[in-house]
Amino acid sequence: MFCSANRDTDGMSEHLARVAGLIGEPGRAAMLLRLMSGLALPAGELAMAANVSPQTASGHLAKLVQSGLLLVERQGRHCYYRLSGTDVADALESLLVLTPCDESRRAAAVPEPGSLAHARTCYAHIAGWLGVRITDALQSYGLISALDGKAFDVTERGRAWFAELGISLPHADEKKRHKLARQCLDWTERRPHIAGTLGVALCKRFAALRWIAPIRNTRGLRVTLDGKRQLWERLRIPVA
Repeated sequence: MFCSANRDTDGMSEHLARVAGLIGEPGRAAMLLRLMSGLALPAGELAMAANVSPQTASGHLAKLVQSGLLLVERQGRHCYYRLSGTDVADALESLLVLTPCDESRRAAAVPEPGSLAHARTCYAHIAGWLGVRITDALQSYGLISALDGKAFDVTERGRAWFAELGISLPHADEKKRHKLARQCLDWTERRPHIAGTLGVALCKRFAALRWIAPIRNTRGLRVTLDGKRQLWERLRIPVA
């Protein structure tokens, strides 16, 4: 039994090391980051992003496609590359949390609307500047409160507020509370936004109400005119 478990662990560790090696090469990392927007890009543009020759870029891209991190589509004489799925984007986003914090970026103005730093989906909840501001506002109004263990507690006042919005939340016991409203560290803001059941429900409800809308072919989100008005009236969030 122990030998079998060791073999399974060894296999997983070898696979993890292989994927980490692919991502860890600077040129390939630059290409993957360039593709985080969700757009499909040609090899030439990815070569420029990685600052490598077209031949070197071709080798990098072939390895990323073979590993399953990228998909390639041919249109005429050109090949376009994109991330193979949201799980790859989510994994890259998690790794970016480990990178050194740029204090000048944190002190910068509100990110450009339409950019991933401004508003995007992360594991099906709202992330970026908008996600963090929503989380801050919900705390300041006493609708949620931070708990130990990287979770949020939904107050009774909060449950009433969410119910009015059309979100019905189950009452979770201590063991399941962290799944109801979880703190997810935002890699662009370096502060938590709401994940878990509540985070997903908020994203779905905002989309259903047409306060937010996906930006085509990306994980980015845009805030509609009605969304800007509602976010200001309900949570005093000034969306430019």
